[in-house]
Amino acid sequence: MSLLHVDGVTLGYNGDQVLRDVTVAASPGRILAVTGPSGAGKTTLLHAMAGLLRPIAGEVRIGDEPVRDRDHAVSRRIVLAPQENGLAAILTAAENVQVALMAVGLRPPDARASTATALAALGLTEQAGQLVEELSGGQQQRTALARALALAGDVLLADEVTSELDAVNRQRVLERLRAEADRGAAVVFATHDAEAAAFCDAELHLRDGVAEVLTRA
Repeated sequence: MSLLHVDGVTLGYNGDQVLRDVTVAASPGRILAVTGPSGAGKTTLLHAMAGLLRPIAGEVRIGDEPVRDRDHAVSRRIVLAPQENGLAAILTAAENVQVALMAVGLRPPDARASTATALAALGLTEQAGQLVEELSGGQQQRTALARALALAGDVLLADEVTSELDAVNRQRVLERLRAEADRGAAVVFATHDAEAAAFCDAELHLRDGVAEVLTRA
């Protein structure tokens, strides 16, 4: 498993800076919470970690390699569960997961089996055959996370994956993130939920373009 390191990164869009000089490491076996108010740059930081956004300054590294772009990040097993879920509305929940697994080389029978396991772990067995457009927002959120977890990457980036969930499913998701860390993955979890952040091993708080690592008692 490789360490994901953000080293002196400045990020922005069209010349406007969102974050300045951010340095933090995501370690295998641990969950890093990225917190802060809306618009603080949580998604921006995760997009840089995922290879979707090139830093203005500094670099994101996986092991000893700079993350060049999204294709390179995928090749280094950096998996992103995006806030907007990224699901195909015309496919079922199960098909969304299966397609992703077959795209990385799993045989159809293995993809089906892994899909069933991933959906069951997040309480979605009964929704497996439903079209995404028929699912609630929370069910879509869990389907997107099930897809990310099924890919079993070395790094999991999860962006606000508990925002639309009730207490039971929120706890279920947090337990799945912990299981992913226990498997040896580095997990980065962007959240505005203070209680969810407290579940994590470390916290990076973003405000006014600046990042602060908060220590745990």
